[in-house]
Amino acid sequence: MQTSTPTCEEAPTHMADVPPEPNDRTSVTPGRGSTTSTPRWVWVFGVIAIVLVLLFVIQHLAGGGLGGHTP
Repeated sequence: MQTSTPTCEEAPTHMADVPPEPNDRTSVTPGRGSTTSTPRWVWVFGVIAIVLVLLFVIQHLAGGGLGGHTP
């Protein structure tokens, strides 16, 4: 029994998962979806806006109204 090592032509070729280029912001990796994410400043402003809206609603429901002056 003689074993032979496969040559380059016989060896199976597999494509490795190549990571996206560092400047490629629109790349999609297999099974992970888009690699871009929401910037941090968008999250911060979103959280601040939600907190302000919740404070307004809580104050309004607690009877504070819109802060109108009564004679």
